[in-house]
Amino acid sequence: MKKRVLFLCTGNSARSQMAEGILRKIGGDRHEVFSAGTHPKGVHPLSIEVMHEIDVDITGQTSKDVSVFQGQQFDYVITVCDRAKQACPVFPGSTPIHWGVDDPAEARGEHATQIKTFRRVRDEIASRLRLFVLANKDRAETRES
Repeated sequence: MKKRVLFLCTGNSARSQMAEGILRKIGGDRHEVFSAGTHPKGVHPLSIEVMHEIDVDITGQTSKDVSVFQGQQFDYVITVCDRAKQACPVFPGSTPIHWGVDDPAEARGEHATQIKTFRRVRDEIASRLRLFVLANKDRAETRES
């Protein structure tokens, strides 16, 4: 059975969008993945750019308000920023996980500086998700034994 995962951040423009795209790619058909924000702003163009660098296309993803998902069941609700964690509604039956990840959309300076920040955040999220997928795979195999 597919695990339903919801990623939440404030703007649903960078961190949660990247997490959604990465988990779709590395989680295969074992996950049904969504993202939302407490104050959605639209997908940040640099999020799209850095995801293309790792062959993940998020151009079809859109920013959504977390209220769109109220009443739905999720196995995991993963907040990727502290503000979203504080404002996150309760999703009964889900396992809440919190990853405090810097907001790359707040990076200032020239394009080169901003893109470096987006790459660092993308790579941090990818690293956490590889561990998440591995841990869930191990749990599933343990239950099947």
